[in-house]
Amino acid sequence: MDNSGLLYMLGVLAAFVVVAYVLGLRDSANAKKNLILKLKKNWGDSPKRKYKEDDFDHISGYYDNHREGFQIDDTTWNDLNMDGVFTRMNYCLSASGEEYLYYMLRTPKQTDDFENEEKKIKFFSENDDARLKYQLIFGKIGRGNRYSIYDYLKVLNGVGNFSNTKHYLMLVLLVAAIALSFVSFGIGIFALLMVVVANVIMYFSIKGKIDPYLSTYSYILKALASTKLFKSTDYPELSDDLKLLEESYDKLKGFSNGAGILMKPSGSGSPEDIIMDYVRMITHIDLIKFNLMYRELMDKKDDLDAIITVIGRIEAYISIACYRESVKGQYCIPVFEKGGMSFDNVIHPLIENAVSNSIETKKGVLLTGSNASGKSTFLKTIAINVLLAQSIHTALSTNYKAPLLRVYSSMALKDDIYGGDSYYIVEIKSMKRIIDAANEDGNPVLCFVDEVLRGTNTVERIAASTEILKFLTDSGVNCFAATHDIELTQLLKDRYDLYHFEGNVSDNDVHFDYVLKKGPATNRNAIKLLGVLGYDRSLVDNAQNLAEKFLNTGVWE
Repeated sequence: MDNSGLLYMLGVLAAFVVVAYVLGLRDSANAKKNLILKLKKNWGDSPKRKYKEDDFDHISGYYDNHREGFQIDDTTWNDLNMDGVFTRMNYCLSASGEEYLYYMLRTPKQTDDFENEEKKIKFFSENDDARLKYQLIFGKIGRGNRYSIYDYLKVLNGVGNFSNTKHYLMLVLLVAAIALSFVSFGIGIFALLMVVVANVIMYFSIKGKIDPYLSTYSYILKALASTKLFKSTDYPELSDDLKLLEESYDKLKGFSNGAGILMKPSGSGSPEDIIMDYVRMITHIDLIKFNLMYRELMDKKDDLDAIITVIGRIEAYISIACYRESVKGQYCIPVFEKGGMSFDNVIHPLIENAVSNSIETKKGVLLTGSNASGKSTFLKTIAINVLLAQSIHTALSTNYKAPLLRVYSSMALKDDIYGGDSYYIVEIKSMKRIIDAANEDGNPVLCFVDEVLRGTNTVERIAASTEILKFLTDSGVNCFAATHDIELTQLLKDRYDLYHFEGNVSDNDVHFDYVLKKGPATNRNAIKLLGVLGYDRSLVDNAQNLAEKFLNTGVWE
């Protein structure tokens, strides 16, 4: 091939590289433009994200590795469908952001120190440019894999010591073989060939073991790279976070320096990458770099945790700002004060066109009413709003006043088939954990109990329920309880405020208005429905009379 042909091929190759680079820049610019348009369009709307089955695998990563103080236990979290509440307010674009938001919801504050957070949430609510600029950064970081970075760190921590001794030894032998070839060409070349073969065999035996951890390195490098973008911003409202981010980044610079040797994708087909693949196999420079990065990471885990915390916390504030915009006119900033509780026009975050209710109480609340009348939903509405108030400083009501509380629930319980516990055993164990919590130091306990001790017979249920609910109030617990047992309203009327929900039975159906009313339930819709469904009139009337006599005398005849 003459020089002109060679130059032509080099020109074509250079043109191909330039075109690929330009197309990459175009795609990146288009992706950025589309994301900005999407974020602007969806401002004020509920999240559009559709969750896949494994999207929740990493969500609890930050929370699981930051267990501290009072946090919402699994029973309460599941009772209240807090996973659903989380998805409703999760506008995060990075794994760090959504993991931190989840952590916030599970860690309601026990002190009224929201001033700093409120300042930042308000900043992102009012400053569109700053919010969009940061969201673009979080979009670049991305959500990564299905596992949390903390899961990978835990695995890395258990791997043991990655030593470079053997790799350095093989490099020494490689250099020695090359030097020997100048003294004795035949022997030197043979020795060089043996060392190269040994290096390649060793390379592939080790490379496969470290590949699973490269995704962790990749996410960490993205997070570290993003700190440079954060450093280009200068917002006084975020000065403390940005300062901590910069300080932690400076300590981890060694992790990212030269990381391209390890992280540059192999097998792409370009001449440069093919040559580098052989260099890696022969010299192990990527394995050496992996071990150096591993050592740096293990020594600076606290600094990495600080970076993840700051990044996650900032995006969580943005997510809260987005959520508030989506419920504009339906939320308030809570007021924390000792004494009773007051909620005006409070609603459930997951119910479209929810009926609002108001309640003020200085003691426990006992709810009565028929099935589907709204008792359970109201309990969850209050419980969720208390958690939102103490975690994201937002309550879905026009007024919120309450002390700082520790929240527990005993609602959606099931038989423990694997543990061998009956429903009743599960119930009393669930109630016992609340009683035990009341005896621990901390803010007052607020508990929510749906159908107290439904797993046993009527006489024992009423007797035990009465004493448990009395004991809770005597222990300083604020208890919201729902029951079908109207007898409890007489037995507990001095200790609990009585409220009820009721429905109206028409010719062929029962209609509920879901409006909270004072006093115990008086309508016996369950009996009325017997008549609606065609039961004998005398049967319905006798049942009605029997219930009336019991309510008047407290004795069954």
